[in-house]
Amino acid sequence: MDETPYVETTSTSWFQRLQQSVAGVGMGIVLLLGMVWLLWWNEGRAVQTARSLAEGSGAVVSVAANTVTPGNQGKLVHVSGPVAVEGTRTDPVFGISTQGIALERRVEMYQWVEHTETSKRKTLGGGEETVTTYTYRLEWRDRPVDSGRFKRPGGHSNPQMVYRGERFVAPRGTLGAFELDRGLLSRIGGAEPFRVPAEVEQRLAGMAGVRQPAKVLDGGIFLGANPQSPSVGDYRITFSAVPVGPVSVVARQTGKSFAGYQTKAGDVLFMVRRGEVPASQMFADAVKANNFITWIVRAVGLIGLFVAFSMVLGVFGVVADVIPFLGSIVRMGTGFAAFILAVAVGTVTIGLAWLYFRPLIGIAILAIGVGVTVWGAMRGRQAAPAPARV
Repeated sequence: MDETPYVETTSTSWFQRLQQSVAGVGMGIVLLLGMVWLLWWNEGRAVQTARSLAEGSGAVVSVAANTVTPGNQGKLVHVSGPVAVEGTRTDPVFGISTQGIALERRVEMYQWVEHTETSKRKTLGGGEETVTTYTYRLEWRDRPVDSGRFKRPGGHSNPQMVYRGERFVAPRGTLGAFELDRGLLSRIGGAEPFRVPAEVEQRLAGMAGVRQPAKVLDGGIFLGANPQSPSVGDYRITFSAVPVGPVSVVARQTGKSFAGYQTKAGDVLFMVRRGEVPASQMFADAVKANNFITWIVRAVGLIGLFVAFSMVLGVFGVVADVIPFLGSIVRMGTGFAAFILAVAVGTVTIGLAWLYFRPLIGIAILAIGVGVTVWGAMRGRQAAPAPARV
């Protein structure tokens, strides 16, 4: 077990850094165009989803679950009631069973994980020295870590991950008089922890799929020699189950079942929630989710624009690094410029998108973007040194 850090030091000349920064300009331009497209697409998506939800909210019909009305064929319906499924959901490897809607297996393997920490310092003449420290720690991870890609793979070898997480869903079920297929049942969330019974431990030793000593521990399964001192390649496995109970569905009625409802605005509506949730609440929650996603993508787009402009303007800082303190000053200036440009281009892009999709709001956002650009230009002029008088 080797946890000794490995330190690597590399040096980059000023000319090499200049070449890299010039290449970064091209990458920055590509990223810039990508972020502009992302922001434009996001606004169109947000408007389309908002209109689709408004359309669906006005068209939805709440119906009783105990009878299927032929007159609602093709309509957007809201149905609430208890879900029933037949049989059990069984994990074929470990023999764990539940009568719920779904059984979920979560697997973690004890394995080596590489962590890196990098520090840089400028050298005389505009060069740069990079010190990278690689550390290796044993951790529980639910996905395999490829030790072959480690900087120092010797002594940190991970075995193949034999067991993986899996979800076992009932093939069919009923919601009153309605029939539910596996696709709809798989949408039902709300999984709860499922404790493995202690008597399962005796069965595990004789199961063909279990290749290591097994022990039921803390409601889960441990595969390995010693749970108090795990070794590389040991596993801990836990389960959760989605119990039967009330479920609410908003979808298009097709015979005795459900399918996605195509709105005129463009989105397909198909919502499933645990519990008896009113249609109005399901649509209100969907509107909130749409707004949340919209702001997340906006934030990602603005950050991406800042990175893009930083890459484009980064060449000026490298050129100035011939005199170390001058490079730091220039980078402060280019950082401020990148921030102003990111906000300006981002808000203008969003404003133009809304001008296209929703003209009135678009004009207001566009005005904000222009205002930020003008303010940034005025601040830049104020910060510029006055010309020397002769």
